[in-house]
Amino acid sequence: MIDLKFLRENPDVVRESQRTRGEDPSLVDRLLEADQRRRDLIAAADSARAEARAFSKAMGRKMKDATPAERDDLKSKGRELSEGVKKIEADEAAAEQEVHDLQYQISNIVTGAPAGGEDDFVVLEHIGTPREFDFTPRDHLELGESLGLIDMERGAKVSGARFYFLTGDGALLQLAMLQLAARKAVEHGFKLMIPPVLVRPEIMAGTGFLGAHADEIYHLDTDDLFLVGTSEVALAGYHSDEIIDLSDGPLKYAGWSSCFRREAGSYGKDTRGILRVHQFDKVEMFVYARPEEAEDVHQQLLAMEKDMLAAVEVPYRVIDVAGGDLGSSASRKFDTEAWIPTQNTYRELTSTSNCTTFQARRLRTRYRDGNGKAQICATLNGTLATTRWLVAILENNQQADGSVVVPEALRPFIGKDVLTPATR
Repeated sequence: MIDLKFLRENPDVVRESQRTRGEDPSLVDRLLEADQRRRDLIAAADSARAEARAFSKAMGRKMKDATPAERDDLKSKGRELSEGVKKIEADEAAAEQEVHDLQYQISNIVTGAPAGGEDDFVVLEHIGTPREFDFTPRDHLELGESLGLIDMERGAKVSGARFYFLTGDGALLQLAMLQLAARKAVEHGFKLMIPPVLVRPEIMAGTGFLGAHADEIYHLDTDDLFLVGTSEVALAGYHSDEIIDLSDGPLKYAGWSSCFRREAGSYGKDTRGILRVHQFDKVEMFVYARPEEAEDVHQQLLAMEKDMLAAVEVPYRVIDVAGGDLGSSASRKFDTEAWIPTQNTYRELTSTSNCTTFQARRLRTRYRDGNGKAQICATLNGTLATTRWLVAILENNQQADGSVVVPEALRPFIGKDVLTPATR
């Protein structure tokens, strides 16, 4: 949620941020006007209540010596003032709601990201060189089926399109990757968490996921609960309505969970294999920090993602995501994209976002500064491993005979150096 004080003092910055995102800059002026109305009504309500209280005191004294007619007039005046207070308080509440609603429509301030949409990212670096194959490479689904790792057909039979089974070594390969991610997170001071995957509406809204992309989220109507698309949501809600202790540095959590996305609007996109599915597993980093620490923490999360990608031995690039492709809560986001040989392109594997104070303001998560005053903290998130990584691991490590070399860092978890075609 946008900081109203910042908005009042820097309206042009917020308007430019809206334009960078491709969103409506006129919302800034509407919110400023609503905020001024609210402030005027707060002052008017205070004045009306003070007048009503003063009249009530004076009325008590005057009633003793008043004639019946004068008493009726005093009572009538008292009722009139009371009704006036109720009316202005109702107007004040309506103005407060309008400000709240408009605040929720304005996305976080873009900081440093390039302008434009999905295709306007800036490539920051390439790591590793795409492999030259002396045979025609198979795609991840062909490899997964021949190696007995992935069963899309039975996934569709059981649950419908975009569902799958990971079987045998496929299940072990995913667990290996996630365990490696969990181990690295713990080594870097993260507390490992297995969070709920169902959350209340106020937690989902607080993280910024019930805006333009609300149709991506599964909702259980009977219980009024949402299935998370990332454990970021539950971890952001973990300290809602709390004052947390950041005196010893940022609080760092790593959430291991299943995640669920409806993939609304993706009809016909990535229908083959497990690139774009409705359910997947993920280890997600989440950090609470002082706002002045957020940029450094963001770089630390990116460095951890790069370390994980080096461990699974895939070539990748890092991009600075354009403002128009940011989620509403992100001020800046870096994606890492792995090379997918059969698609001859890079595809997203991880993202890390600096959400500044946007989420914590909505969720009322604060810390005490050096003077003991409560302040809104910053939140950041980043993916450390997820099911989609199997696509890059399989395709980049395949051999001519259809086998796949297991990245060295994953071998202790699987117990194999090479995955070979299933015999049955």
